[in-house]
Amino acid sequence: MEGTPAPATRRDPYEVLCVAKDSTDQEIKTAYRKLALKYHPDKNSSNPEASERFKEVAFSYSILSDPEKRRQYDTSGFEAVEDSMDMEIDLSNLGTVNTMFAALFSKLGVPIKTTISANVLEEALNGTVTVRPLPIGTSVSGKVEKQCAHFFGVTINNEQAEAGIVVRATSAAQSKFKLLHFEQDVSGGYGLALQEDSEKTGKVTSAGMYFLHFQVYRMDLTVNALTIAKDPESAFFKRLEGLEPCEVSELKAGTHIFAVYGDNFFKTASYTIEAICAKSFEDTTEKLKAIEAQILSKRNELRLFETEYRKALARYQEVTNRYSEEKQCVEELLKQRDSIHSTFTLTKAPNSIAVNLSNGSGSNVPGDPESPSEDGNSDGKDKSSKKKWFNLNLKGSDKKLG
Repeated sequence: MEGTPAPATRRDPYEVLCVAKDSTDQEIKTAYRKLALKYHPDKNSSNPEASERFKEVAFSYSILSDPEKRRQYDTSGFEAVEDSMDMEIDLSNLGTVNTMFAALFSKLGVPIKTTISANVLEEALNGTVTVRPLPIGTSVSGKVEKQCAHFFGVTINNEQAEAGIVVRATSAAQSKFKLLHFEQDVSGGYGLALQEDSEKTGKVTSAGMYFLHFQVYRMDLTVNALTIAKDPESAFFKRLEGLEPCEVSELKAGTHIFAVYGDNFFKTASYTIEAICAKSFEDTTEKLKAIEAQILSKRNELRLFETEYRKALARYQEVTNRYSEEKQCVEELLKQRDSIHSTFTLTKAPNSIAVNLSNGSGSNVPGDPESPSEDGNSDGKDKSSKKKWFNLNLKGSDKKLG
């Protein structure tokens, strides 16, 4: 994996790219192209030192090519930008097994960035690539091998340049690809200026570049993935932190070079690329401008709301903990109260009664017909006073007989 250099080996990005602090964007871009090609892993497979230098060059350029990151670095150093650094994979050096793992993670939705093949970059810089025409208002479909690119030339006039241009590529097969934009280099070839990784949108994968004379933003999903990994609870609040401004917002009249780069891990990438003049989409352009402004505003709102939410969440946890404690306390108090109530009674405990009965003793209650008498008779009367049924009216019967 291509990642950020270890903290102990970090050097000043300006020093790494051999540029001054007041260098222009074009000067930084030119310096990066030369060094990236010089130390690219494809050209230095047996030189681990060159691989480290390539990481350092890529890391430095990722800071200095982004106006916001450059400002943050100039103000606060590496600490201000290190959390948002991208990680990239060089497919040519992965090997079959690691490529399979990378493909699996990508299939599961993990955003994995890959480096562009050195051969493609070098051929473009040397001007030896085949460029096919892509007229405004048309589309071209094709299939490109992995780590290869198909180049297209889009020629625009002054009117089209003023109206704005959109170049988009889609894949109904959900292929993984990159949309690239090249600028004319001083050497006569083409130097990489912009790249957009395809993203899944609905049932297709797509990537687009919008040159509409206002700032357009791309969404870097790797930033969100790293944030979620570090703090899943903050995933929602950091969802818009992956917005990054596109470096180029307009094109001048002339021919501009674009390319579709095959970024699948194993198979070819199928695509359809189209070039559109925004003049026919004025309403859509205004809607995009408005929604970009709303999203930026919402990002600032979320940053403030996160602080408020964290405080409220902490308070909520505090009161829910107290709720549990108070509930337990109330239950215990009521239980003690019921226990005290139960002691107000003349009835002996069931175990005491059981003992008395087993001893054959009992209390004699005067006037109680159920109580045994002193002589042991259970009915409290003398047996002699009882009349037997066979003596009833016998005396009267004898008189009659006599």
